[in-house]
Amino acid sequence: MTQPSSRSPSTPPPPQPWLEELPPRQIVAELDRYIVGQAAAKKAIAIAIRNRWRRGQAPEAIRDEITPSNIILIGPTGVGKTEIARRLARLAGAPFIKIEASKFTEGGYVGRDVESLVRDLVDAGISLVRSEREDEVWPQAEQRAIETLLDLLLPPVDVDGEGQPVPPSDPEMAKRRERSREKLRKQLLDGALDDKEVEIEVAPLNYPDPDAFRPPEGMEGPEFSFSDWLRDNLPKKSKRRLVKVPEARRILEDDELRRLVDMDDVVNEALDRVENHGIVFLDEIDKIAGERSTTGPDVSREGVQRDMLPIVEGATVQTRYGYVRTDHILFVAAGAFHVSKPSDLIPELQGRFPIRVELEPLTEADFVRILTEPENALTKQYTALVGAEKVQLEFTEDAIAELARTAWQANDRMENIGARRLHTVMAALMEELLFDLPDGRTGTLRIEAKDVREKLADVIKDDDLRRYIL
Repeated sequence: MTQPSSRSPSTPPPPQPWLEELPPRQIVAELDRYIVGQAAAKKAIAIAIRNRWRRGQAPEAIRDEITPSNIILIGPTGVGKTEIARRLARLAGAPFIKIEASKFTEGGYVGRDVESLVRDLVDAGISLVRSEREDEVWPQAEQRAIETLLDLLLPPVDVDGEGQPVPPSDPEMAKRRERSREKLRKQLLDGALDDKEVEIEVAPLNYPDPDAFRPPEGMEGPEFSFSDWLRDNLPKKSKRRLVKVPEARRILEDDELRRLVDMDDVVNEALDRVENHGIVFLDEIDKIAGERSTTGPDVSREGVQRDMLPIVEGATVQTRYGYVRTDHILFVAAGAFHVSKPSDLIPELQGRFPIRVELEPLTEADFVRILTEPENALTKQYTALVGAEKVQLEFTEDAIAELARTAWQANDRMENIGARRLHTVMAALMEELLFDLPDGRTGTLRIEAKDVREKLADVIKDDDLRRYIL
């Protein structure tokens, strides 16, 4: 992973606790920062996540018997199911993937098999652990890269038979050289040498095209990667390139990180985290539910459910990094169930999701809160976008209330797409302003209720929101 050169070794990022290390109330508080309402869903998620930590503290004799309480979230579109998954991914500190159940097909048919979600989770775990390891050794890697770069900027006067620098024999010359090196160091850190070029050795990128070894579109690829094997075993002939100092520093930092991070340790830690702390969010699970076929198994529905059974219940899956047990992976499923019902899932799969939570439809008052309370609220996003043009954007309370009323009215008169309708009305409201900027104006731009009514009257009156629907 490439780290930005501007990061300072004297100010490492403070360690953040894993989400499962927090009490359930605090987990809910973290989710409240971004998701409005849905207290029952947040409570169930918080308990399930905290139970991961509690299982780790339990006596070893019973630890393996404690299975995760898988959850299925049921509710209409746009009420926050996917947003819960997004926030868990950023806060969990454990391997996490979100995947649509509709992407899978029954084993033996064209498409992705269910076991691929475990392989994806392992890849996510390795990326997570590797990033953590790189953060730990980053100051050391940065310092080594700087020293190497200074050697390139101020080459040694003498070298031994193996090409290693030899300190000057004259003490006075050694002091002058040290002063010159420290001066260069200060210029390097201050950015004064960014336009200077240096010659460094880099590994060429002329490896075989991985696309040449990929399976046809829609087919599941083999676990063995021939392109990875070539990349690991072909001789790596370096070549010299003339690059500017910032790029040279980035390349050298990458090389040092690869030397300092033990990938065997990363893989072992990642596999352990996947098995004991992994979380899989299965979205759109209602798309694989439906009436049972009377003529045979349904490739895209019942067959997928039956393939999913052993994974959710607990199985051993082979990955390129080794075997992974899924017994203690937490599965959170979600679906709108507009057409089908949870009872349309096969009984065996229903039993693997013992906790069911129904999410409530959003009201007009919820829309007002969604527009103002979350840290990533739409009003705050558009304020930041307009602020880039040196204009301060403000929404009055009555304007926000009018936006919420318009969005709720549109959902009531047309298809109910939940909070996503707020993106619709906000895009319509801000379209003309974002197109005209920058137009030379400065200062504060206040949006009031009458502005909202004027901009959105035609859209609502014509019942034509198709070009705005996300």
